[in-house]
Amino acid sequence: MIEELLQYQEADGKMRAIELEIAGTEERKKYMTARKFMEKAPEKLDSLEAKALELKHLFEQLEKKHAEIADTLRDYENLDEMVGDAGGEISFYKKSATQIADSLRALKAEIGKLTSQIEAASAEYQAAKTQTIAMQKQYKEYKEKYAKVKEAKAPQIAEVEKELAAIAKKIPAQTLEKYKAKRKEKLYPVVCEVTGNRCPQCGMELSIAELSKLSDGTFIECDSCRRILFKKK
Repeated sequence: MIEELLQYQEADGKMRAIELEIAGTEERKKYMTARKFMEKAPEKLDSLEAKALELKHLFEQLEKKHAEIADTLRDYENLDEMVGDAGGEISFYKKSATQIADSLRALKAEIGKLTSQIEAASAEYQAAKTQTIAMQKQYKEYKEKYAKVKEAKAPQIAEVEKELAAIAKKIPAQTLEKYKAKRKEKLYPVVCEVTGNRCPQCGMELSIAELSKLSDGTFIECDSCRRILFKKK
């Protein structure tokens, strides 16, 4: 059975080489970049829009507060006429007017800072929107190009699939399923022959019990890299 499993792995290696060749093409790279961007774009745009609305609401609140304080300060414009010769009172009111004016200046500075934040948020949203439009075009263009790349490789893939199917008939179903499960974990090679007392792929030292099983012709699984190990008699 080991010979058949190794034959299957050799044919699988041909399939892996085709897959890697396709994965390395510019068409697939640009298609995947655009696809990943498009998957996240709606969430990002919604987040930026929500941020802009929040800043706008805060700006409106500060503007309203600024107008209220400005109205209050205007009440102090004719302070001398309001209090006449009452020196003590005018001193008190002037102090209050100064405090209100300070509050107004601080609020104006806060509004200015918020305005800058709103402008930055708006620029960020516009940039994200522009990038999204560009990525939409890239996605459409390279989806078609990537499909053509796969189409060109389809005959080779079909040929290898046929070879794999023929060999698979000679391998116990349970063993084949274990092999396929490990391939899904991106392991290759999956099946390795042990030389000495270590896994040939990761270098993990095997125990005496494991080496004994190998001597009996039993497959074992490497505790480190999870590959299927065997030893020819």
